[in-house]
Amino acid sequence: MSRPGARTLGVLGLCLLLLGAGVIAGVRWAREWQGSVTLLANWSGREREQFEKNVIEPFEEKHRIDVVYQGSSALSQVLAADIAAGNPPDVAVLPGPGELLAYAVDGRLHPLDGLFDAGHYDRFWAPEVSVPGQDAHTYWLPVKTGLKSMVWYAGHQPTAEAANPPGRWCLGMESGATSGWPGTDWVEDILLQQAGPRVYEQWAGGRLPWTDDAVRKAWTTWTDMVGAGDSARVERALTTAFAADCAPGRLEHQGSFRAGHWQQAGGDYVHFSQVVPEAGPDAGAWEVSGDLAAVLNPTPQAEQLIRYLADPDTTLPDYTANRAATADGEQDATEREIGTVLREPGRARCWDASDAMPRTTRDAFHQAVLRTFAAPDELPARLTELERLRKPQNLPVCSAG
Repeated sequence: MSRPGARTLGVLGLCLLLLGAGVIAGVRWAREWQGSVTLLANWSGREREQFEKNVIEPFEEKHRIDVVYQGSSALSQVLAADIAAGNPPDVAVLPGPGELLAYAVDGRLHPLDGLFDAGHYDRFWAPEVSVPGQDAHTYWLPVKTGLKSMVWYAGHQPTAEAANPPGRWCLGMESGATSGWPGTDWVEDILLQQAGPRVYEQWAGGRLPWTDDAVRKAWTTWTDMVGAGDSARVERALTTAFAADCAPGRLEHQGSFRAGHWQQAGGDYVHFSQVVPEAGPDAGAWEVSGDLAAVLNPTPQAEQLIRYLADPDTTLPDYTANRAATADGEQDATEREIGTVLREPGRARCWDASDAMPRTTRDAFHQAVLRTFAAPDELPARLTELERLRKPQNLPVCSAG
């Protein structure tokens, strides 16, 4: 057997050296990972893809923390089951503060004090909440926010008279496990515009009966405006998805997430107070929504994720409530206007009432609007049922604007 020459040995040595360097580099790269964090939210499809691309991937690259994302349309049920099994996610993102408040009272949430600059947010978005046996703490952080109290249209700007025929309205009530919420938005917004923020906050906070005249009036106004009880209209609305396209010439009472659809149709929006019958002297407040992040398992990785989500330089989906966030140069005039309403100090804003209510009340509210839409003459019975579930709670529902 011939011995390898000096050149062959040199090449072999170089290969071994490079291989060893690669192994060392690979080991060092693997060691850079600083653990993982589990995240539960209800985003799916394109919404999830955008969140993973714009938020999760940059976070993982910057902090070397693996984000294990779990998405579910049955968010409340999944979270409750995980907690009951003793295996909650590190971070959960829920729509609205009502359900989160219940977990805070039960001692399931961990304070976020010191993890972000609270001064960057209107305290309405990230309030200090008092729970029994604890000092006041901030328990959640808005990740994305949305504007409601909007009536979308294309063509002539609608008036109260033009918006009255039920046939003018595009209405879809189907939303899987949460079907009915578009109807609750109607009832809430009508009460907000007719009775004003003070009455609205009392009702949403469980301090005003469901059988109160102002609440009853909001329900009956809604049933009149959408033509409740008409079998053909009811069947069509109950089987139409909330985000289905609207026919030309229709109006739609929906939130800012519909901006793209209506802009493609050359449309715009007006405040709901301009078309709702008998709007009161305090009309003009905005109903808003938000997905809120809370920590159930206070690991260093979970706390780092909260810091990242609150960083003004982090690109978040849709609209952010962080007043220190860098302006998005790609937003058009309508999107900038919506963002201003959501962030600007002094604006009168109120949480989507069903999202601020306890989970049991919220779910019953969804069912009540579906049943009332089909049989409006049964409204008294529905309100009596909801009244049995009323529970006062310590939660700021409206901003001081």
